[in-house]
Amino acid sequence: EEGVTLGHGVLVGEGAQIGRGTSIGPGAVIGPGVAIGRDGWIGARAVIGFALIGDRVRIHAGAVIGEPGFDAAPGPRGVVDLPQLGRVVLQDGVTVGANACIDRGAFEDTVVGENTKIDNLVQIAHNVVIGRNCLLAAYTGISGSTVIEDGCIFGGRAGISDHILIGKGARIAAAAGVMKNVPAGESWGGSPARPVKLWLRETALLARLARRRAGEV
Repeated sequence: EEGVTLGHGVLVGEGAQIGRGTSIGPGAVIGPGVAIGRDGWIGARAVIGFALIGDRVRIHAGAVIGEPGFDAAPGPRGVVDLPQLGRVVLQDGVTVGANACIDRGAFEDTVVGENTKIDNLVQIAHNVVIGRNCLLAAYTGISGSTVIEDGCIFGGRAGISDHILIGKGARIAAAAGVMKNVPAGESWGGSPARPVKLWLRETALLARLARRRAGEV
């Protein structure tokens, strides 16, 4: 549409659509058939393929949207990559940080809900569904087919296992390793992650036992 700004060296694939007022930074690659909404901003050298992107979406430098997810199976000649056929859907107002990666779905789409904010160097795997108004700090990793409901918050370097549910408004502490469903509204930490109060009590107990053992020695 009118009012689109393309930086030096931008590559736009066949059939791609870019909405009014969107700015594309130098060296960015917009793949064939990608649709980008209005008033967005795509940073330098971002790469976007197999994606449907809403209005007012900001994608920072070096982010990669829509590459195949990690899916492999044994074959007669060794491990082979399985085809990934879905898309990435970023709804209105989403922010994606620099060098973050969001994989396209295997069959269904990978979806990020309205106004969710994703920090630099975050990895979101195939078929993940993230709700509205979530916050994901740097180095967070979300494994495949996990569902995250609205308003969840993830501290830096949180790791989330595949095929689990993070309930609405849950909070995951930095460096937590989540391996099972988290109920709505709860705060979890540690690895393996458990409710924060339980984690802190266990940590304090271990510290006391260690000091006691050291005193005995």
